[in-house]
Amino acid sequence: MALDNESLDQLIKGVRRFVKERLVPLEAQVAETDEVPSEIIREMGEMGLFGMSVPEQYGGLGLNAEEEMAIAFEMGQTSPAFRSKIGTNVGIGSQGIVLDGTEEQKEKYLPKIASGEIIASFALTEPDAGSDAGAQKTTAIRDGDSYILNGTKRFITNAPEAGLFTVFARTDPQSKGTKGVSAFLVESGVPGLSLGKNDVKMGQRGAHTCDVIFDDCRVPASALLGGVEGQGFKTAMKTLDRGRLHIAAVCTGIAERLIRDSLAYAMERKQFGRPIAEFQLIQDMLAQSRTEAYAARCMVMETAKKRDAGENVSTEASCCKLFCTEMVGRVADRAVQIYGGAGYVAEYGIERFYRDVRLFRLYEGTSEIQKLVIARNMIRGAS
Repeated sequence: MALDNESLDQLIKGVRRFVKERLVPLEAQVAETDEVPSEIIREMGEMGLFGMSVPEQYGGLGLNAEEEMAIAFEMGQTSPAFRSKIGTNVGIGSQGIVLDGTEEQKEKYLPKIASGEIIASFALTEPDAGSDAGAQKTTAIRDGDSYILNGTKRFITNAPEAGLFTVFARTDPQSKGTKGVSAFLVESGVPGLSLGKNDVKMGQRGAHTCDVIFDDCRVPASALLGGVEGQGFKTAMKTLDRGRLHIAAVCTGIAERLIRDSLAYAMERKQFGRPIAEFQLIQDMLAQSRTEAYAARCMVMETAKKRDAGENVSTEASCCKLFCTEMVGRVADRAVQIYGGAGYVAEYGIERFYRDVRLFRLYEGTSEIQKLVIARNMIRGAS
């Protein structure tokens, strides 16, 4: 779906107002309590933010990639914890079902994902399978009309709140690499599924992760995503292009927020009798950040348009994820420098963003993995 210009403009303005009036004032509270208030989650559901990428026929907004990125830019203007609450429903938690689920699976889960009634989580990473996603040790052994799952997943975003997990497990224990990996839709609360304690992280308080443990966890055969064994890794890879683009857009939004705050501070803060914004070395940092953020926004929107036109954007999505996540780290570092001592203390919130953005270079494919994807696609295309 592509919204008409007026409807899209209204949606963007509504999200922008919501971020400014409701989310930004709560940033310090969320960082202190490690919780996003339940009324905020409810309001995000009422706005349709959980279902941005879910097709309209299943209760979502059905936004195309370009429209989704426009909203992601706005959600990036505040603490990443807020965006994280909707992030798995919009991205990797729902898109496997959208792309490869059976009609029955779509009808059962997508409406609840779109409304926020269910928080969907993506259980791929394991203690020994991170960047090497093909090294899955979790198994799913067929037993009559069921599968029995055993294994541990690690650093699973939104797992503490999740009602549904897309779990990747090896249905053929004798297979190597990505072959024999299947995806399952596993509801929380089933016997044999348990959660580890919440991870204490460097940043992004309010966004929760933990281990997900399967100990002889029996699920019906109907839980097999798409009803086909051995397609799990392909499903995972298909969900990542749009997910990586979404993360790139969020990083761009955060960078724009940090630039805006840095400029305002530099125009107010005085040294040697004048605002520090008048000093060329401060101007250099502001200009560098503004240029990189502008380049990032252009990259994201161009790639989103290509994806909506049906083009394969695997390389471009990795370029965006690599550039934007690295870029926001540089912008955050410059922001601390512009604020000086004030940037290092908690009162101004800059040090919080500095810690928060570090994670973006790690999840949904590290910067190093993005480089490998880009280079290998280049070589493949030249062969």
